Amino acid sequence: MSPLGFGLSIEPQLWALLFVMVRVGAAFIAAPVFSAVSIPVVVRVSLSGAIGVLVLAAHPIVPPGQIFSLTTILAVAAEALVGFAIGFVLQIAFAAPLIASEVIGTSMGIGFASAIDPQNGRSTPALGQFFTMMLTLLFLAMNGHLLLVEMIVKSYDALPPGHAWLSLAQLKNIAFFGSYTFAAGLLLALPVGFLLLCLNLIVGMLSRSAPALNLFAVGLPASLAVGVVSLAIAFPAMGDYLLVIIDESLRATSNLVLG
Repeated sequence: MSPLGFGLSIEPQLWALLFVMVRVGAAFIAAPVFSAVSIPVVVRVSLSGAIGVLVLAAHPIVPPGQIFSLTTILAVAAEALVGFAIGFVLQIAFAAPLIASEVIGTSMGIGFASAIDPQNGRSTPALGQFFTMMLTLLFLAMNGHLLLVEMIVKSYDALPPGHAWLSLAQLKNIAFFGSYTFAAGLLLALPVGFLLLCLNLIVGMLSRSAPALNLFAVGLPASLAVGVVSLAIAFPAMGDYLLVIIDESLRATSNLVLG
């Protein structure tokens, strides 16, 4: 074969690679860890291209024949929708620690303590950053990032290009999974929140029995001390429940991809 033959075969393969990178890149934009502000765009594009090469090697992907056509636009939109859905399901579960931090921080009196989260560039409670960091480390320790890549590759079997529109049942499952965030956040904050609730009840009874008692001088230091001690005691159990949150999010993503 002449050198011209090799040059002419590059364009279809490049178009196929770019078409595959749409789904992979959309998943990385929405998924936790990969969507962090600290990760440069060049790294995400390079990872999308590397995974796209693996997808092309494992699946016979046939992109649309014409680049500038309505069919191609709809196909690209469907690929982006699937990628965003895969990453968004994981991102929903990663919001549970923020809800738990709001419940605990408000009861402890440190709800005003916030800082810029390096993961998303927004201001979040300091306690929520701690929980999110622990959830991220556990997610990486459980090879969750590798399982995410595996599910993205497997999604081309369940939702091949051209038939990648999500059904109403799948979209409904994604919406209903959002309720799990609130349930998981409340369950994560339950051990510490229950002790702080008991402390508030005790301080309330003291205020009724001794009206001259300064509640701000007694209640705020007591709630802060009880909150810190209860966090130290309950953190092993909270760590175990963080593993449950990761497992549930990966299971929900697998159900979305594989049915």
